[in-house]
Amino acid sequence: MTEMTIREQAEQYLAARRRLGFKLDGFDTMLMGFVSYLEDHDTPAVTTDAAVAWAKATPRSTSPVRWSRRMLVARLFARHLNALDPVHEIPPPDILNHYYCRRVPHVYTTDEVVRLMTVAEGLSPPSRALTYRTLIGLGYVTGMRAGELRALTDERVDLAHAVIHVVGAKFGKSRDVPVHPATAEALAFYRRRRDQLRPNRDNDHLFINTRGGPLTATTMNKTFAVLIQRASIHPTTPDQPPHFHDLRHTLAIDTLTGWYERPDGEPDMPALATFLGHTDPKSTYWYLTGTPELMALAADRLETTVGKGQP
Repeated sequence: MTEMTIREQAEQYLAARRRLGFKLDGFDTMLMGFVSYLEDHDTPAVTTDAAVAWAKATPRSTSPVRWSRRMLVARLFARHLNALDPVHEIPPPDILNHYYCRRVPHVYTTDEVVRLMTVAEGLSPPSRALTYRTLIGLGYVTGMRAGELRALTDERVDLAHAVIHVVGAKFGKSRDVPVHPATAEALAFYRRRRDQLRPNRDNDHLFINTRGGPLTATTMNKTFAVLIQRASIHPTTPDQPPHFHDLRHTLAIDTLTGWYERPDGEPDMPALATFLGHTDPKSTYWYLTGTPELMALAADRLETTVGKGQP
Protein backbone atom coordinates (compact mmCIF):
# COMPACT_ATOMS: atom_id res chain seq x y z
CA MET A 1 0.00 0.00 0.00
CA THR A 2 1.42 3.38 -1.00
CA GLU A 3 1.86 5.81 1.89
CA MET A 4 -0.31 8.90 1.53
CA THR A 5 1.27 12.31 1.19
CA ILE A 6 0.40 15.10 3.61
CA ARG A 7 -1.68 16.71 0.85
CA GLU A 8 -3.68 13.52 0.36
CA GLN A 9 -4.15 13.21 4.12
CA ALA A 10 -5.32 16.83 4.29
CA GLU A 11 -7.86 16.27 1.52
CA GLN A 12 -9.12 13.14 3.28
CA TYR A 13 -9.32 15.04 6.59
CA LEU A 14 -11.35 17.86 5.03
CA ALA A 15 -13.69 15.41 3.31
CA ALA A 16 -14.35 13.67 6.65
CA ARG A 17 -15.13 16.98 8.38
CA ARG A 18 -17.54 17.95 5.58
CA ARG A 19 -19.36 14.65 6.00
CA LEU A 20 -19.77 15.51 9.68
CA GLY A 21 -21.50 18.75 8.70
CA PHE A 22 -18.70 21.29 9.11
CA LYS A 23 -18.99 24.26 6.71
CA LEU A 24 -15.19 24.82 6.66
CA ASP A 25 -15.55 28.40 5.41
CA GLY A 26 -11.93 29.51 5.11
CA PHE A 27 -10.61 26.58 7.17
CA ASP A 28 -10.01 24.45 4.08
CA THR A 29 -8.16 27.25 2.29
CA MET A 30 -5.88 27.88 5.27
CA LEU A 31 -5.18 24.18 5.75
CA MET A 32 -4.18 23.67 2.13
CA GLY A 33 -2.01 26.78 2.44
CA PHE A 34 -0.25 25.12 5.38
CA VAL A 35 0.23 21.96 3.34
CA SER A 36 1.73 23.99 0.48
CA TYR A 37 4.09 25.64 2.96
CA LEU A 38 5.29 22.25 4.19
CA GLU A 39 5.80 21.07 0.62
CA ASP A 40 7.68 24.22 -0.41
CA HIS A 41 10.03 23.81 2.55
CA ASP A 42 10.54 20.07 2.03
CA THR A 43 9.04 19.28 5.43
CA PRO A 44 7.60 15.74 5.30
CA ALA A 45 6.01 15.94 8.78
CA VAL A 46 4.35 18.63 10.87
CA THR A 47 6.69 20.25 13.37
CA THR A 48 6.05 23.00 15.89
CA ASP A 49 8.66 25.23 14.26
CA ALA A 50 7.07 24.82 10.83
CA ALA A 51 3.59 25.53 12.21
CA VAL A 52 4.75 28.71 13.95
CA ALA A 53 6.65 29.91 10.88
CA TRP A 54 3.63 29.36 8.64
CA ALA A 55 1.20 30.95 11.10
CA LYS A 56 3.27 34.15 11.13
CA ALA A 57 4.06 34.11 7.41
CA THR A 58 0.93 36.02 6.38
CA PRO A 59 1.26 39.19 4.32
CA ARG A 60 -2.36 40.16 5.08
CA SER A 61 -1.87 40.98 8.74
CA THR A 62 0.61 41.12 11.61
CA SER A 63 -2.20 40.66 14.12
CA PRO A 64 -1.57 38.02 16.83
CA VAL A 65 -5.27 37.16 16.55
CA ARG A 66 -4.82 36.15 12.92
CA TRP A 67 -1.66 34.21 13.83
CA SER A 68 -3.62 32.33 16.48
CA ARG A 69 -6.35 31.43 13.98
CA ARG A 70 -3.80 30.04 11.55
CA MET A 71 -2.07 28.11 14.34
CA LEU A 72 -5.42 26.61 15.36
CA VAL A 73 -5.78 25.17 11.84
CA ALA A 74 -2.26 23.71 11.96
CA ARG A 75 -2.78 22.36 15.49
CA LEU A 76 -6.07 20.60 14.68
CA PHE A 77 -4.55 18.97 11.60
CA ALA A 78 -1.44 17.98 13.58
CA ARG A 79 -3.62 16.24 16.16
CA HIS A 80 -5.29 14.25 13.38
CA LEU A 81 -1.94 13.26 11.85
CA ASN A 82 -0.32 12.46 15.21
CA ALA A 83 -3.07 9.93 15.95
CA LEU A 84 -2.03 8.13 12.76
CA ASP A 85 1.72 8.62 13.06
CA PRO A 86 3.53 10.08 16.12
CA VAL A 87 6.24 11.52 13.87
CA HIS A 88 3.96 14.56 13.51
CA GLU A 89 4.35 17.07 16.35
CA ILE A 90 1.36 18.75 17.96
CA PRO A 91 2.19 22.41 18.68
CA PRO A 92 1.78 23.07 22.44
CA PRO A 93 -1.38 25.03 23.35
CA ASP A 94 0.62 27.90 24.88
CA ILE A 95 2.28 28.75 21.54
CA LEU A 96 0.23 31.33 19.62
CA ASN A 97 -2.69 30.25 21.77
CA HIS A 98 -6.07 30.63 20.10
CA TYR A 99 -8.24 33.42 21.37
CA TYR A 100 -10.98 35.47 19.86
CA CYS A 101 -10.92 39.24 19.71
CA ARG A 102 -14.19 40.68 18.42
CA ARG A 103 -13.57 42.53 15.20
CA VAL A 104 -15.11 46.00 15.21
CA PRO A 105 -17.69 45.86 12.40
CA HIS A 106 -18.11 48.60 9.84
CA VAL A 107 -21.61 50.01 10.21
CA TYR A 108 -22.59 51.15 6.72
CA THR A 109 -24.48 54.37 6.20
CA THR A 110 -27.24 54.52 3.63
CA ASP A 111 -25.01 56.75 1.51
CA GLU A 112 -22.22 54.15 1.57
CA VAL A 113 -24.57 51.39 0.48
CA VAL A 114 -25.86 53.56 -2.36
CA ARG A 115 -22.28 54.23 -3.44
CA LEU A 116 -21.49 50.52 -3.36
CA MET A 117 -24.49 49.72 -5.52
CA THR A 118 -23.61 52.55 -7.88
CA VAL A 119 -20.02 51.41 -8.44
CA ALA A 120 -21.31 47.86 -8.86
CA GLU A 121 -23.15 49.11 -11.93
CA GLY A 122 -19.74 49.80 -13.46
CA LEU A 123 -18.67 46.16 -13.33
CA SER A 124 -18.44 44.19 -16.54
CA PRO A 125 -20.00 42.27 -18.13
CA PRO A 126 -23.55 43.58 -17.51
CA SER A 127 -24.61 40.31 -15.84
CA ARG A 128 -21.90 40.78 -13.21
CA ALA A 129 -22.96 44.37 -12.56
CA LEU A 130 -26.59 43.30 -12.21
CA THR A 131 -25.72 40.49 -9.80
CA TYR A 132 -23.60 42.51 -7.41
CA ARG A 133 -25.88 45.53 -7.33
CA THR A 134 -28.81 43.28 -6.36
CA LEU A 135 -26.73 41.16 -4.00
CA ILE A 136 -25.57 44.20 -2.00
CA GLY A 137 -29.07 45.66 -1.86
CA LEU A 138 -30.61 42.41 -0.64
CA GLY A 139 -27.88 41.91 1.94
CA TYR A 140 -28.49 45.42 3.26
CA VAL A 141 -32.27 45.09 3.70
CA THR A 142 -32.34 41.50 5.01
CA GLY A 143 -29.06 41.05 6.88
CA MET A 144 -28.76 37.58 5.35
CA ARG A 145 -25.41 35.84 5.58
CA ALA A 146 -23.27 35.81 2.44
CA GLY A 147 -23.50 32.02 2.28
CA GLU A 148 -27.29 32.16 2.56
CA LEU A 149 -27.46 34.60 -0.34
CA ARG A 150 -25.18 32.48 -2.51
CA ALA A 151 -27.24 29.37 -1.79
CA LEU A 152 -30.58 30.95 -2.75
CA THR A 153 -32.45 29.35 -5.62
CA ASP A 154 -35.29 30.81 -7.65
CA GLU A 155 -37.87 28.52 -6.07
CA ARG A 156 -36.92 29.71 -2.59
CA VAL A 157 -37.68 33.33 -3.48
CA ASP A 158 -41.47 33.64 -3.29
CA LEU A 159 -42.12 36.96 -4.98
CA ALA A 160 -45.91 36.53 -4.88
CA HIS A 161 -45.86 36.54 -1.09
CA ALA A 162 -42.66 38.63 -0.68
CA VAL A 163 -40.92 35.92 1.35
CA ILE A 164 -37.49 34.37 1.03
CA HIS A 165 -37.15 30.78 2.26
CA VAL A 166 -33.70 30.22 3.75
CA VAL A 167 -33.00 26.49 3.89
CA GLY A 168 -30.12 24.69 5.58
CA ALA A 169 -28.40 27.81 6.88
CA LYS A 170 -25.90 27.93 9.76
CA PHE A 171 -26.21 24.86 12.00
CA GLY A 172 -28.74 23.47 9.51
CA LYS A 173 -31.50 25.88 10.52
CA SER A 174 -34.14 27.19 8.12
CA ARG A 175 -36.36 30.28 8.31
CA ASP A 176 -38.60 32.57 6.29
CA VAL A 177 -37.42 36.14 5.68
CA PRO A 178 -40.22 38.57 4.74
CA VAL A 179 -39.20 41.42 2.43
CA HIS A 180 -40.75 44.75 1.52
CA PRO A 181 -42.86 44.82 -1.67
CA ALA A 182 -40.28 47.17 -3.21
CA THR A 183 -37.59 44.55 -2.56
CA ALA A 184 -39.76 41.89 -4.19
CA GLU A 185 -40.17 44.15 -7.24
CA ALA A 186 -36.40 44.66 -7.42
CA LEU A 187 -35.83 40.90 -7.27
CA ALA A 188 -38.43 40.33 -9.99
CA PHE A 189 -36.63 42.84 -12.22
CA TYR A 190 -33.31 41.17 -11.45
CA ARG A 191 -34.58 37.74 -12.45
CA ARG A 192 -36.07 38.99 -15.71
CA ARG A 193 -32.90 40.83 -16.67
CA ARG A 194 -30.65 37.96 -15.53
CA ASP A 195 -32.54 35.51 -17.71
CA GLN A 196 -32.21 37.86 -20.68
CA LEU A 197 -28.44 38.12 -20.18
CA ARG A 198 -27.87 34.43 -19.33
CA PRO A 199 -30.77 32.49 -20.92
CA ASN A 200 -28.92 29.15 -21.09
CA ARG A 201 -27.66 28.76 -17.54
CA ASP A 202 -27.75 25.18 -16.26
CA ASN A 203 -28.63 25.79 -12.61
CA ASP A 204 -31.41 27.40 -10.57
CA HIS A 205 -29.31 29.65 -8.32
CA LEU A 206 -30.65 33.16 -7.86
CA PHE A 207 -27.26 34.86 -8.03
CA ILE A 208 -24.88 33.72 -10.75
CA ASN A 209 -21.34 34.40 -11.94
CA THR A 210 -20.33 35.58 -15.39
CA ARG A 211 -20.50 32.02 -16.78
CA GLY A 212 -23.99 31.44 -15.42
CA GLY A 213 -22.87 29.24 -12.55
CA PRO A 214 -23.35 29.83 -8.80
CA LEU A 215 -21.22 32.42 -7.03
CA THR A 216 -18.28 31.25 -4.93
CA ALA A 217 -17.18 32.78 -1.63
CA THR A 218 -13.72 33.60 -3.00
CA THR A 219 -15.03 35.44 -6.06
CA MET A 220 -17.66 37.29 -4.05
CA ASN A 221 -15.15 38.45 -1.42
CA LYS A 222 -12.62 39.62 -4.00
CA THR A 223 -15.24 41.53 -5.97
CA PHE A 224 -16.67 43.14 -2.85
CA ALA A 225 -13.19 44.28 -1.80
CA VAL A 226 -12.79 45.97 -5.19
CA LEU A 227 -16.15 47.71 -4.80
CA ILE A 228 -15.22 48.94 -1.31
CA GLN A 229 -12.11 50.55 -2.76
CA ARG A 230 -13.90 52.09 -5.73
CA ALA A 231 -16.64 53.47 -3.48
CA SER A 232 -13.98 55.11 -1.26
CA ILE A 233 -15.36 53.51 1.89
CA HIS A 234 -12.74 53.75 4.61
CA PRO A 235 -12.39 51.19 7.43
CA THR A 236 -13.72 51.93 10.89
CA THR A 237 -10.41 50.79 12.38
CA PRO A 238 -6.99 50.37 10.70
CA ASP A 239 -6.15 46.98 9.18
CA GLN A 240 -9.83 45.98 9.20
CA PRO A 241 -11.40 46.63 5.79
CA PRO A 242 -15.21 46.60 5.61
CA HIS A 243 -16.66 43.17 4.83
CA PHE A 244 -19.87 42.04 3.19
CA HIS A 245 -20.84 40.44 6.51
CA ASP A 246 -20.89 43.92 8.05
CA LEU A 247 -24.19 44.47 6.23
CA ARG A 248 -25.66 41.96 8.68
CA HIS A 249 -24.28 43.97 11.61
CA THR A 250 -25.71 47.12 10.03
CA LEU A 251 -29.20 45.62 9.74
CA ALA A 252 -29.19 44.63 13.41
CA ILE A 253 -27.96 48.03 14.60
CA ASP A 254 -30.28 50.01 12.32
CA THR A 255 -33.27 47.95 13.47
CA LEU A 256 -32.52 48.60 17.14
CA THR A 257 -31.91 52.29 16.40
CA GLY A 258 -35.26 52.49 14.61
CA TRP A 259 -37.04 51.03 17.61
CA TYR A 260 -35.49 53.61 19.93
CA GLU A 261 -36.33 56.47 17.56
CA ARG A 262 -40.05 55.84 18.06
CA PRO A 263 -41.33 57.49 21.28
CA ASP A 264 -43.27 54.38 22.20
CA GLY A 265 -41.00 51.90 20.51
CA GLU A 266 -39.65 48.98 22.53
CA PRO A 267 -36.79 46.71 21.41
CA ASP A 268 -38.06 43.27 20.43
CA MET A 269 -34.89 41.19 20.52
CA PRO A 270 -36.64 37.81 20.07
CA ALA A 271 -38.19 39.12 16.83
CA LEU A 272 -34.81 40.39 15.58
CA ALA A 273 -33.16 37.11 16.56
CA THR A 274 -35.77 35.16 14.59
CA PHE A 275 -35.36 37.40 11.56
CA LEU A 276 -31.58 36.90 11.61
CA GLY A 277 -31.91 33.15 12.13
CA HIS A 278 -30.69 32.94 15.74
CA THR A 279 -32.21 30.43 18.15
CA ASP A 280 -31.19 32.54 21.14
CA PRO A 281 -31.33 36.37 21.40
CA LYS A 282 -27.92 36.39 23.07
CA SER A 283 -26.40 35.49 19.69
CA THR A 284 -28.04 38.60 18.26
CA TYR A 285 -26.35 40.85 20.83
CA TRP A 286 -23.05 39.92 19.17
CA TYR A 287 -24.13 42.01 16.19
CA LEU A 288 -24.91 45.11 18.21
CA THR A 289 -22.29 47.85 18.40
CA GLY A 290 -22.68 51.04 20.42
CA THR A 291 -22.80 53.62 17.64
CA PRO A 292 -23.06 57.31 18.68
CA GLU A 293 -26.64 57.47 17.36
CA LEU A 294 -27.74 54.35 19.20
CA MET A 295 -26.08 55.34 22.46
CA ALA A 296 -27.62 58.82 22.34
CA LEU A 297 -31.10 57.36 21.83
CA ALA A 298 -30.57 54.84 24.61
CA ALA A 299 -29.45 57.64 26.95
CA ASP A 300 -32.53 59.70 26.11
CA ARG A 301 -34.76 56.71 26.78
CA LEU A 302 -33.06 56.12 30.11
CA GLU A 303 -33.59 59.75 31.17
CA THR A 304 -37.23 59.54 30.21
CA THR A 305 -37.69 56.32 32.14
CA VAL A 306 -35.96 57.05 35.44
CA GLY A 307 -36.11 60.85 35.44
CA LYS A 308 -33.36 63.37 34.94
CA GLY A 309 -30.91 63.76 37.78
CA GLN A 310 -32.04 60.68 39.69
CA PRO A 311 -29.31 58.21 40.73
